[in-house]
Amino acid sequence: MKPMIAALLVLVAAGGGGAAWYANRDTGTATTTPVRQGTLPVTITTAGGRHVFTVERATTAAEQAQGLMFRTDLTPDGGMLFWPYPADGSGPREASFWMKNTPTSLDILFIRADGTIARIADSTTPMSETPVTSGEPVTAVLELIAGRAAALGIAEGDTVSWPGRN
Repeated sequence: MKPMIAALLVLVAAGGGGAAWYANRDTGTATTTPVRQGTLPVTITTAGGRHVFTVERATTAAEQAQGLMFRTDLTPDGGMLFWPYPADGSGPREASFWMKNTPTSLDILFIRADGTIARIADSTTPMSETPVTSGEPVTAVLELIAGRAAALGIAEGDTVSWPGRN
């Protein structure tokens, strides 16, 4: 019986069975949450043109707490959109993210209510608990694999849009 329990714990910890593990930053407790299904096209318009990413969307407090923790399967044109931010829709407010349990370096784009990029935290440090802040109130945050913003010429002030955004 003990080997079966151990196998079940490994399966749950690895995200099997449709659940993913995350730690709540505020309480330090561990829990599971359903894995998000589906993607959303996000377009960034720069001085040099437009680029479309196909990203996952984190809409609930649990999904936003989990973010891209433990993920190693990120693609150059993928990522995660935290919208609305915060999840309860009470924004805009200053955002604070961290890289705890995130093994892949990210570019974090903080997006104002008007859809413009307020700040880009480029090539964040994997596994770091140092806060990465927006510096001003925002209503959305977009995480991309590190280096994509620079490679595509994405800059602060560029416009970000997606279906459903006003």
